[in-house]
Amino acid sequence: MRILVVSDTHGDLRSLIRAVDSQPTAEVIIHCGDGDEQAQFLKDNYKDKMVVAVRGNCDWNSWFPGVETLRIMGKTIFVTHGHLYNAKTGLYRLMCAAREQKADILLFGHTHQAMTYFEDGLYMMNPGSCHGYMASYGFIDITDKGDIVTNVVNLK
Repeated sequence: MRILVVSDTHGDLRSLIRAVDSQPTAEVIIHCGDGDEQAQFLKDNYKDKMVVAVRGNCDWNSWFPGVETLRIMGKTIFVTHGHLYNAKTGLYRLMCAAREQKADILLFGHTHQAMTYFEDGLYMMNPGSCHGYMASYGFIDITDKGDIVTNVVNLK
């Protein structure tokens, strides 16, 4: 199963649609915050996909939760924007929160810096900002055998 991961769209609907359209096999789209209107657009217009979204620090009137934990193909995924755990100063608090939920995968945004990382059984991904000239997004493949592969893509 392919999961598309986006974050920090900040009103850039065009880049978001390009990211979604570039991954037609993705069955799940996760928005890691700072783009609640774009996340709602996904929910309204991509009804064939499961859409999960969390609130970011710039989503002032959002109804989305600050944290979401979900289970997909036997894997636990912890999703947050990152500001609640001071992501700009390091990963430690994020990792602790994910591990408390027994997560296999941690997804977050906020820093606008794309990265994938693996440490002691925890896959971590920040898809970067799906906004502007340096827009990026991520995707995760979970195989039938339970293997996890994370990728970040620059949207040029």
